[in-house]
Formats: sequence, C-alpha cells, structure tokens
Amino acid sequence: MSSPSQTPDATPEGQYFSAAPEVDSDPRVLELSLPDLHLRLTADRGVFASEQIDTGTKYLLLEAPTPPAEAKTMLDIGCGYGPIALSLAARQPDATVWAIDVNERARRLCEANASDAGLSNVKVSPPAEVPDDLRFDRIYANPPIRIGKSALHELLALWLDRLAPDGVAYLVVQKHLGADSLTRWLDEQGWPAQKLSSRKAFRILEVKARS
Repeated sequence: MSSPSQTPDATPEGQYFSAAPEVDSDPRVLELSLPDLHLRLTADRGVFASEQIDTGTKYLLLEAPTPPAEAKTMLDIGCGYGPIALSLAARQPDATVWAIDVNERARRLCEANASDAGLSNVKVSPPAEVPDDLRFDRIYANPPIRIGKSALHELLALWLDRLAPDGVAYLVVQKHLGADSLTRWLDEQGWPAQKLSSRKAFRILEVKARS
C-alpha cells in the first residue's frame, strides 16, 4: 500500500504495496517544495514514487484544505516515505499524525524522515497496530487504486469508518482510474462525497463521516 497512489513504481521495483519489497535498496533524496514548507525526504526502491514526488500527492498537498487547529488526530493511509504525513505534521505541530503502511521499508523511511525533519508528532505504524478506538479528525490520502476495486473499497471502508463524527477525508484520485465511480460508491455507502478540486489528470474528493 505505500504512499497511496495511482501510478505504480517502476516495474523492476515490484509492487510498492508489498509488505516486504524484494528489490535491493538504493536510497535517494527528494525535495518536496510547497509554498509554506520544504522537506528533504529519503526515498528508496520498492516504495511508491521513489524517483520523484508523485504528482497526485503534491496536488493534494497544494489544493486540499490545510487541517484546522482543532484537528488533533490525523491519518495518512499508505504513508510511503512520508510526504503527506510529514507535511501535515509540519502544518499542525500540535496534532498527532498517524502514518500507516503495510510496506516495512516505507515505514522505516517515513520514521527516519520524520526524525530528520524534527517532527516528533508523526506516529508511524502498521495498519493492524492502530488502536481500534482511535478516531481521526482528518484523513489525507492518495489511495492505492491499483490494488483493485474490491481491495480498495475494503481499505477505504475500514478507515473512513474511523472518522470522528465531524471528521473529513481528502482523497486524490486520477480521473481515468475511477475518480467519478469512486465518488458514487462512497455516496452509496453513506459517506457524503463530492469533487473538491480538479486539475488535469487528478481530482480531489472531500468525504465526510457517515451520519
């Protein structure tokens, strides 16, 4: 599941949503530049978008609303090496940002990047180790569309049901990989969803908690 996204890592690197990438490590440093912050992030083979910051991820960070001060608990589904989680943590230092990923290498990178950036409010975890009673004020994600529709729906249902009553999720999805059909499915399942922003190949969806 690594940093949730729609475009897979290079084929020789294997599936970025594998628990233990089999390709050899080849770390590299990437620069994430946003109007309000700059992060140096170490990426690696076997992790999503290891050669450059993913376009959809950057679009989400540029266009989705900045989390409000009252958002004290946030979630990045499929954190990869941490561009979304670390950006949220830097923007809201009083919040705890849970960064989850099934990919062991991704989790190690995210944890190291958070430490290097001095962001002590990032909590990196395998999905199974997130406390069952924890609820999230905000979720930001570039969901792993390529795991397949059924698996994606199961993944989103699991975490969207963990939104706080007034919580909101922001998802970036490529248009040609089912942004419109995903919006319909979310609505049908009881999570009010709407297109918040659209640019070129991507859409940002705003999803609210089930009432």
